[in-house]
Amino acid sequence: MEKNIAILIADLSGYTALTETHGATSAANLIDKYIRIAENCLVGDSKMHQRTGDEIMFISDCPDFLLATALNLETNTSNEEYFLQIHGGLHFGKVLNRDDNYYGSTVNLASRIAANAIAGTFWCSDDFVKSLTNKSICAFKPMGSHLFKNINGQKEIYEVSIEKTKTTLIDPICRMLIVNPQNAFHHPNENQIYFCSIQCSEEYNKSQSSVQCLEMHEQS
Repeated sequence: MEKNIAILIADLSGYTALTETHGATSAANLIDKYIRIAENCLVGDSKMHQRTGDEIMFISDCPDFLLATALNLETNTSNEEYFLQIHGGLHFGKVLNRDDNYYGSTVNLASRIAANAIAGTFWCSDDFVKSLTNKSICAFKPMGSHLFKNINGQKEIYEVSIEKTKTTLIDPICRMLIVNPQNAFHHPNENQIYFCSIQCSEEYNKSQSSVQCLEMHEQS
């Protein structure tokens, strides 16, 4: 049976970097934390439909509820120490529900939008914006027309405007958020560079040394 629903697909920016740096156990622990956070962000009839790796698909019959869920996700993840930035895509349209699985271009487009959204942002289709009952819950920044792989025609895309109350500090190696700089490892010469651990600090120094050696080699 086909019906119109709102879909949010949200995943974690830098998950691969974190896994490579801190290993599978840390990555699995982070996913467990992500699920707990997501469960506490649900509004109205919004629910987590499925998870694949670090990606969660949320659904709701009400776009307003799903938008509120997305805003909660951004707020709660951005305030979580040693977590990752989130990014996602929101779309509204017709899907086929078969055996509790959803099929159709609506799902595909939501996934494409999510993949294009940069870290710390949610992008949405004009179909999603038009479907909202209350458009004053937040502002929407026009991102122009976009072509998406295997999707017919250009789609008007908007970024959900989320007010940032503070500067985001990110470990340059594992991409984890540094919420409390006083508890992190500060780079001795760079004011805005912090690390979650000595390991990341050492990896950063190694990478910088490699870059400097390469530059000297190219200049010689």
